[in-house]
Amino acid sequence: MCGIVGYVGKEECTQILVDSLRRLEYRGYDSAGIAVFEDDKIKTVKAKGKINEGLVKKLEQTGTLHATSGIGHTRWATHGEPSDINSHPIGNGRVSIVHNGIIENYRELKAFLISKGYGFESETDTETVAKLLDYYYDGDPLEAIARAMNDIEGAYALGIIFREHKNKIFAIRKESPLIVGKGEGESFIASDVTAILEYTRDYYLLEHNEIAVLDESGIKFFDVRGEEIEKEIQTADWDVSAAQKGGYKHFMLKEIHEQPAAIKNTVSPRVKNGLPDFSECGLTEERLRSYENIYIVGCGSAMHAGLVGKALIEKLARMPVVVDIASEFRYRDPLITEKDLVVIISQSGETADTLAALKLAKQVGSDTFAIVNVVGSSIAREADMVMYTNAGPEISVCSTKAYAVQVAFMYLFAFEVAFARGRIDEERCRQLTNELLNIPDTIQKCIDNEAAYQFVASKIMNADSLLYIGRGLDYSLSMEGSLKLKEISYIHSEAYAAGELKHGTISLVTEDTPVIAIATQSALFEKTASNVKEVKSRGAKVVMICAEETAVDASSVDYKVGLPSANELLMPLVTVVPLQMIAYYTAVLRGCDVDMPRNLAKSVTVE
Repeated sequence: MCGIVGYVGKEECTQILVDSLRRLEYRGYDSAGIAVFEDDKIKTVKAKGKINEGLVKKLEQTGTLHATSGIGHTRWATHGEPSDINSHPIGNGRVSIVHNGIIENYRELKAFLISKGYGFESETDTETVAKLLDYYYDGDPLEAIARAMNDIEGAYALGIIFREHKNKIFAIRKESPLIVGKGEGESFIASDVTAILEYTRDYYLLEHNEIAVLDESGIKFFDVRGEEIEKEIQTADWDVSAAQKGGYKHFMLKEIHEQPAAIKNTVSPRVKNGLPDFSECGLTEERLRSYENIYIVGCGSAMHAGLVGKALIEKLARMPVVVDIASEFRYRDPLITEKDLVVIISQSGETADTLAALKLAKQVGSDTFAIVNVVGSSIAREADMVMYTNAGPEISVCSTKAYAVQVAFMYLFAFEVAFARGRIDEERCRQLTNELLNIPDTIQKCIDNEAAYQFVASKIMNADSLLYIGRGLDYSLSMEGSLKLKEISYIHSEAYAAGELKHGTISLVTEDTPVIAIATQSALFEKTASNVKEVKSRGAKVVMICAEETAVDASSVDYKVGLPSANELLMPLVTVVPLQMIAYYTAVLRGCDVDMPRNLAKSVTVE
């Protein structure tokens, strides 16, 4: 969601702030702005719309701002419509802030501040924080921040500047991510390390309610009591080139092509002597044998990866697995106990609903195991055990390689659970693990078949609605394929278990309705083929995705997308590629903004 940046140093900061905000555009936003120190005043420029069409044009109109410190923000509207007034930074002549997150008790705070004579211009919850800081400020910024934070309920990351403390930035976080970057003679704040990689790879992770103070002399950290604390510096393990397009038209296409390497980076380090090895996080075979149930929790694509994991674990380990949408998990009073393992899946490690589910699991005493991509993220730090997927930065809002590595991790995890619980022997475990290690080569063959995906995209690009169908593992893949298409092409699509069509959904099938049928599991192929005939007889245009060698009935399939051979159990890792590619090329043909689809954000840090 929203992006925060800040800079203190010796360089002119306006362009640094704007460029840093551009590197956060992938998170999704509808307005942008900056506030800097100039001539002993806080100067603010902000505008609705994309950075180049809004903020940059406004800066050209106002003239160059000469400053060496300031804060910036890209806003994704939650409280109040996208507008210049609701844009950040927000404040008055004495204090200005940028804010990510939600202030849950802003109504009560606003009523209190109005009673003290404050007026409000925006519709945002953020303005209450700015006014509250102003109310408490009597010359000591740290005291004002601590008192304000004591009153605020909710999740937040804040960058704060006070007019009387020129060239100094204050930052604090609770729940919402924020880092502090350390360069040569300059310091930064950012909600994502990608924003500052051009300037430094060294950064500090702010913990909840820690306050960072950045000025020309360096960086200091304090707790809410004002006591100075020491923090360990981190170093990003990838450079700025990893967050650039590298010649591809879109980040999404680049990240699809990166999937073979990403899966190798995920799987290979977790295989020792030919067997899965989770010892790095303490998830021992003894522990795996002790659990009664496994719960897998995630949102969107992460939840879909969990569905593949459920099928694999139950098939191989014969152990019950429940997959939950994170936003529903807490509110259905789940039957988890201290004898269960709760697996938390999140690319960013900051997803608010998923983080809340993790905390609930910990409250009841369940072991929690996080599968995340971002090192040092909130979920990674709070889980009992964590493994990183090593996918590198995923910039496109539409998740591709992050999903692929999550699924790859589910395979390795399923093999380990089954072996630890004695459901497969060592030879079978070695065989499956070896096939998983070799699957990137098969995925690459699938990626190279782009012409087929472009052709299918040209046939569905004008559709108003379409269906994805499949059975078993193919149904899980149908859900992910449908999500990809909806996210970036804006075509309405739904995924259904193929056998359920006749229980109502087949009524939606009319002449020329596109239906994408996935049929990679031989034991279920004839059943799916029968369902395909049902929709074809009602006029559907059918695209079947199946193994290249599979013979299909030409009278019931309009287009076949053939897949390279692989173990059927591993086919979800292969099959997802055409689903991603079809969605991508459909969106391109429709002229959509592939990397930044409307209304969506990369990291959803509000519930």
